[in-house]
Amino acid sequence: MSATDGRFSTPTPSNEPVRSYAPGSAERASLEAELARQLADVAEIPCVVGGQRIFTGRTVSVTNPSDHQHVLATAHLATEEVVKKAIQSSLDAQAEWAAMPWQDRAAILLKAADLLASRARDDASLISA
Repeated sequence: MSATDGRFSTPTPSNEPVRSYAPGSAERASLEAELARQLADVAEIPCVVGGQRIFTGRTVSVTNPSDHQHVLATAHLATEEVVKKAIQSSLDAQAEWAAMPWQDRAAILLKAADLLASRARDDASLISA
């Protein structure tokens, strides 16, 4: 079946599991352990243009919203050259994306949503392990 024959099959929607994270629960303990692990790490966030990671050297600290003294990450700021590359990259991608049938675009977005959901499930299973 092709995207042009007019017959489409979309997946049945389903909700993610609902967790309570009640005090004393294993879910809460694993979440708190994961938060502590992530708070102990300072990530480096590059600019990403056309799939390429760009480290500009011009950085800013990203702090914890509940503790502004705690640095979570160092983010690289885009230079004028990086912004121009990003604009050109988006314009190049726009033409290809616009030429793609809507069914194929929808399939890509559904796949992205599925990957995000499966990542969340994987992370949750790692946390609760």
